[in-house]
Amino acid sequence: MTNHYSLYIDGKWIDTDENYQIRSPATEELVATVSKGEVGHVDAAVSAAQGTFDEGTWRNTPPKERAELIKTVAERLAARTDELAALQSRENGATIRITGALHVGLSAAQLQYVAAITEGYPWETEGPAIEPVPANGLVVRQPIGVVAAIVPWNIPLLTTVWKIGPALAAGNSVVLKPDEHAPILPIELAREFDAAGLPPGVLNVVTGDGEPVGAHLAGHPGVRKVAFTGSTAVGKSILRQSADTIRRVTLELGGKGANIILDDADIDMAVDGALFACMANNGEACEAGTRLLIPAERRDEIVDKLIARGSTLRLGDPLHPATHVGPIISAHQRDRIVEYVRNAAAEGATVALGGSVPTGSGFDKGYWFEPTILVDVTNDMRIAREEVFGPVLTVLTYNSEDHAVQIANDTNYGLSAGVWGSEQRALAIARRLDAGMVWVNNWHVIHPAYPFGGFKESGLGREGGPDAIDEYVEEKFISLDRSGGIENKAFAIVIDPAT
Repeated sequence: MTNHYSLYIDGKWIDTDENYQIRSPATEELVATVSKGEVGHVDAAVSAAQGTFDEGTWRNTPPKERAELIKTVAERLAARTDELAALQSRENGATIRITGALHVGLSAAQLQYVAAITEGYPWETEGPAIEPVPANGLVVRQPIGVVAAIVPWNIPLLTTVWKIGPALAAGNSVVLKPDEHAPILPIELAREFDAAGLPPGVLNVVTGDGEPVGAHLAGHPGVRKVAFTGSTAVGKSILRQSADTIRRVTLELGGKGANIILDDADIDMAVDGALFACMANNGEACEAGTRLLIPAERRDEIVDKLIARGSTLRLGDPLHPATHVGPIISAHQRDRIVEYVRNAAAEGATVALGGSVPTGSGFDKGYWFEPTILVDVTNDMRIAREEVFGPVLTVLTYNSEDHAVQIANDTNYGLSAGVWGSEQRALAIARRLDAGMVWVNNWHVIHPAYPFGGFKESGLGREGGPDAIDEYVEEKFISLDRSGGIENKAFAIVIDPAT
């Protein structure tokens, strides 16, 4: 029997007249049906969130108790790792070797980390004495209000946890809008919060199309903070909308990660790392290393090794543990990748590996694209400047370290970068790169204790890390008079005619 998922508003599971059919991008088989929300459901969800925030049960719950509930949800997720990982692979085609460790495992760890920092967070701090007033000052950190969390289809659970974990830890109420292509695990997360005893209305989930549902939520006058992961184009729209009410935003947007191999790198390790940087999660990752920069004098050696190793990547069933690369999320996205590769060839790039939609046994259903390596790419080509979001690695050459840094930074994006080589040289270059995350001799190493986010058009703010809760609180300064009499007050000079 096919699972069905409903909207979750004010603690109630709500069905609608129209459903989404979630089909496996590998087999096109029906995975689940999901209720399709509309603008009215967004209004109801925001109203419920505001109501429960005003009522105050959750925001007035002691931080230690909020942390305990979040920890319980983390434990419940971890206990379901195998089940949820398989469900994620069926839903969006990410390989099982990725969904278990990254999609579910890291999500549970992230919630555990948020719970831990919640207990030690400086909710109120007393500052130095204020002289000559005299007075004392308190800095109070309190929840913002209603938070809108809008998440993508590629890594939906982790991007959800990055937002609602610290938002709930801070005492906010949340309206979550999952992407309509992969809403299942965010809804499963809501089920776990419900089962753990989160009060009704504190977390609400509305599935629906980006237009009009996502746009309506992002611009809703009752929302005080928008946390969004997705395309830069949509992020810019949300930023423009935020001006209407001066609402807070966190934006984790696109990327075009530059991955530099130095001439003193372990080439075999760097080649494997470059393929992992680009092809992991089927290339559908904003922080993917999609631009590989290699020294011109070692071009043939490195390209030969890339082709040899890339040829061993197994494309196929995402549920099979031996599969390296699974299907693309949809026919539309697959066709978009095809067009990018065709355009690159027309601009002068050479397809060194892959570059096509596979045929034959195992590929008659679903949405597939071969792991692809393009060489003879220059940084002015469209393929080198725009986010493809698929298993396509572009190879560029450089003539010096300065040239490599110039190419790497010559992009509107600034999410991720990497350097392979001796640690001292690589670290020196890492400090020069315009990116929010730089990996040295590795890639995709993400940990709850470190921030995730980018420079330039890759976004605003950071998710994760020790300051994650800061994104979901307002700071208030309270001054406490300690003068003991009006003659000692600072404003006496204004109101006393004798002075």
